[in-house]
Amino acid sequence: MSTTPSWPGLPVTVAGLGVSGISAARVLHALGAEVTVVDGGDSPALRARVAELTAQHGSGLRVRLGDGDTLPEGTRLVVTSPGWPPSSPLLLAAQAAGLEVWGDVELAWRLRKPLPTTGEPAPWLAVTGTNGKTTTVQMLASILTAAGKRTAAVGNVGVSVLDAVLAGFDDGDEAPYDVLAVELSSYQLHWAPSLRPHSAAVLNLAPDHLDWHGSMAAYGADKGRIYQGNQVACVYNLADPATEELVREADVEEGCRAIGFGLGAPGLSQFGVVDGLLVDRAFVPDRAKNAAELGSVKDIEPPAPHNVANALAAAALARAYGVDAKAVREGLRAFRPDAHRIAFVAEVDQVRWIDDSKATNTHAAAASLAAYQPIVWIAGGLAKGATFDELVQGAATRLRAAVLIGEDRALIRAALARHAPDVPVIEAAEGQTGAVAMAEVVRTAQSLARSGDTVLLAPACASMDMFTNYGERGDLFAEAVRGLTD
Repeated sequence: MSTTPSWPGLPVTVAGLGVSGISAARVLHALGAEVTVVDGGDSPALRARVAELTAQHGSGLRVRLGDGDTLPEGTRLVVTSPGWPPSSPLLLAAQAAGLEVWGDVELAWRLRKPLPTTGEPAPWLAVTGTNGKTTTVQMLASILTAAGKRTAAVGNVGVSVLDAVLAGFDDGDEAPYDVLAVELSSYQLHWAPSLRPHSAAVLNLAPDHLDWHGSMAAYGADKGRIYQGNQVACVYNLADPATEELVREADVEEGCRAIGFGLGAPGLSQFGVVDGLLVDRAFVPDRAKNAAELGSVKDIEPPAPHNVANALAAAALARAYGVDAKAVREGLRAFRPDAHRIAFVAEVDQVRWIDDSKATNTHAAAASLAAYQPIVWIAGGLAKGATFDELVQGAATRLRAAVLIGEDRALIRAALARHAPDVPVIEAAEGQTGAVAMAEVVRTAQSLARSGDTVLLAPACASMDMFTNYGERGDLFAEAVRGLTD
């Protein structure tokens, strides 16, 4: 692995003018590098970002809009935004020229500073997976806070990882973070060759972002990078053998342990559930005979199966770091999920309405569908190349009816016809968008639901054909549901 360069005067190109690109540009400029930021777009919004960036930092920082393909002359290092795929012309040119390409996570890892209290940089407890990353990292941060640690959920969520590793070292008003709960996407991991977390978890693996990675094998390999060099624990999902295989393939430090989590009774070096209790048989004395009670399924909100699994993964990472059982329970009790993640909206005429608009792929939707029955399922949008047979097969016995929306609704209708032919299907809001569309969808779902049912918005698709993003889709759903009682 290469050494970290001397920054003053170093010509660095930052690819992308998004949140991570701007953060990288600011940090690199402060280090004395000669920074050029490039972006293929050229919009009023981007120009406003450029004006703000250059006003704050002045000389030594240049921005080039409208040309994201050409590598600036003299570049010695490229720091790329996560969304830029390896096939991007600029990144291909950099690699052809023998230049290193880092992501913002790699840059942050290289810039870590020793804590005054330990003389070592703050440990990273890292999480990746196709689904559940944000919730798990936020649960982990809540547990670490309950243990009295100064921490934050960072990376692909919350605080910028670059800001987090530098926080408190130059500002007398705050202390550095003791430990970081780091969410990492497959994109970020691809461009982070030096990363060596204290402990890490891969929650699950399902096809996603294959257009970026090129294949499922490449996607899985990038996820598996999170285990490289782990010091204490590689946490994997007992229900997903692919995650355990990534552990087997990882090159870790001597003494690092493989720790499984699952919804059944735990074996040795595992976390699981016994009679509604969360149990640790990994980080206890004489684990062949003993176990530690970490809390109850009832401490988790919501207590859906996949969310219990998220909590077990967070608990495993916290225990690997040395957190006691009491803090695990307190942290899980204090945690509340972000909006649009299996969020209870209302109960109207004995029908529960649940917003899981964040379920933008089939893997996430399957977890949501497994938590309820009978279900009136609202699904559809942009499929992003997904197929729906396996999803429908798994959920068929739970479905009361389905309301289909969006551009790729026909794909879900065909899967329902093959695997759940007796489930009533209604297509709604054809050619409509926004609030008008969602109001019709909710009225249609209400007409199909019976007392005791759950109406579940778990679209298994992206939202941009009808809504600005999944957040707007969920907000409009909740607004329309509350309108039923007006």
